[in-house]
Amino acid sequence: MRWYRLLGGALTGLVVGFVGCAPVVEETAAPMEAAAPVAPSYTPPSVPPESRDLTRADVERLMEELSNWGRWGADDQLGAANLITPAKRLEAIALVTEGITVSLEHPLLTEKAPDVPSPFQRRVLSVPISTGEPAFYASVSDNYTISYHGYSHSHLDSLCHIFYKGQMYNGVSQETVTEAGCSNASIINLQGGVVTRGVLFDIPRLKGVDYLEPGTPIYQEDLDAWEEMAGVTVRPGDAIFIRTGRWARRAALGPWNVSQEAAGLHASTMPWVKARDVSFVGSDVAADVVPSQIEGVPLPVHQLTIVAMGVDLFDNQDLEALAQTAAAQNRWEFMLVAAPLAVETGTGSPVNALAIF
Repeated sequence: MRWYRLLGGALTGLVVGFVGCAPVVEETAAPMEAAAPVAPSYTPPSVPPESRDLTRADVERLMEELSNWGRWGADDQLGAANLITPAKRLEAIALVTEGITVSLEHPLLTEKAPDVPSPFQRRVLSVPISTGEPAFYASVSDNYTISYHGYSHSHLDSLCHIFYKGQMYNGVSQETVTEAGCSNASIINLQGGVVTRGVLFDIPRLKGVDYLEPGTPIYQEDLDAWEEMAGVTVRPGDAIFIRTGRWARRAALGPWNVSQEAAGLHASTMPWVKARDVSFVGSDVAADVVPSQIEGVPLPVHQLTIVAMGVDLFDNQDLEALAQTAAAQNRWEFMLVAAPLAVETGTGSPVNALAIF
């Protein structure tokens, strides 16, 4: 399988720079090679549905029941990313059969809007000046400024981003965070990149609409129904991406205050996420349905994933092109490649994740 040999050689470049080109393969005979890795058989555990009428006390209970604290050792800072083993990466690589890449990053928003309180800012430096005879050598550069947390820009949350009762993932005190940043569980732990199997949950497609209306909750029954409809099963170490159609709605109707009203996962889905041993959760908003429908708990999915389970979140991903490509290919699994910035004490990073078919 010559594509597998070639992709293996190019993988490092993809992870570091998100730049790749299709190799030219000559139509000549090649020696027999080992078969590409095949995913092991997997039967998902049965998960009794959690009540939809959750209270703050229920969230506190789930923080204990779903906790991965200590699972990978008292000093662990990776969380559920530990589930992405070399074998899991090889399984993901084996999904690439067409050489199609799709970016999940939404173009950076530069205009202030109800869902963009802090636009991306760019300043061009060293603009060439015409003085008659062009210089033998000249260059131009620019400076970027981005406040990426929130509901505007595509980014990846690190495990030190959210706290619960004074603690972050694995019981680390919030007092370890200073003006210098996070000394524990920062985004630097993912400097090696994320390479795993991605699975798209296209909930508007499931429901036969172009997009979900803001405030629409997504329940466990929706996740189960999508698996059945799409013929996919989430397995340990996967990254799941939940499409609500946020960007399609924005294109059709204009921006709105997503921080006040957004479709997303209901907290009752979190036992399902834990039972499946999901490594990353992504969405085209910020995972949580807003309002959360739980009095006194604004973002329970953020709390339960990041703090309890050690699951990093891909927020504000643009899943429109991914949904179109997946539908055209009639498959909803792909190889995911993402490489956050190597910020030693960072609470997260802007990110351009790639789905590769």
